Amino acid sequence: MAVEVVEHERFRGVYWAKLEDGSRRLATENLAPGKTVYREKLVRFGGKEYRLWDSYRSKLAASIVKDISNIYIEPRHRVLYLGAATGTTASHVSDIVGKEGKVFCVEFAPRVFRELLNNVCAFRQNMFPILADARFPERYRHLVTMVDDIYCDIAQPEQAKVVIANARMFLRLGGGLLLAVKARSIDVTKTPTEVFRREIEILESGGFEVEDVAHLEPFDRDHVMVAARYRGGGS
Repeated sequence: MAVEVVEHERFRGVYWAKLEDGSRRLATENLAPGKTVYREKLVRFGGKEYRLWDSYRSKLAASIVKDISNIYIEPRHRVLYLGAATGTTASHVSDIVGKEGKVFCVEFAPRVFRELLNNVCAFRQNMFPILADARFPERYRHLVTMVDDIYCDIAQPEQAKVVIANARMFLRLGGGLLLAVKARSIDVTKTPTEVFRREIEILESGGFEVEDVAHLEPFDRDHVMVAARYRGGGS
């Protein structure tokens, strides 16, 4: 049971739930009241229902706890989510943008996509599931509008290049990017630091201005979250 729920000090649509045991947990207001996505706890406060947001299950939550400077995503935004998987983090993004926002959820694996479609998107009218390979944004160009932000967690080589290709097609100038980089998914022969530096250099050459890099330990080993603005241009 929540004793109190207060708005996050910097990010709109994100909350702190203060619990009876004295702990404090991230939360989002549940867009689908009564329903959970990954068996997260539901709490009520002030006549509203909130979902506790597990930092060990969501890199975005981990980034906030690790004090990333900006998440860009906020109410009424349109978000392109690359690598939506079963919808754990994407559902919290859905909560944040609210009924007036949109989350375009790109997922490549058919089995995972079915879970996303049937267990999450079916109950959230602002989520639009797209079965597609994020490396080829032209194949879903007819399904996605211009967006305010891109969130990318695809855990495969050339993540930064995939992001740039999607940004050039969908992301407005000045739009935000959150890129979850897992070093071991990109190149097991290089140190994590080398991998992170290379991906950031590729982003910068593709028209992004990197504003922050949050290391996600202890929540995710060898992961960083890169926060960047899209300035356009680039090679």
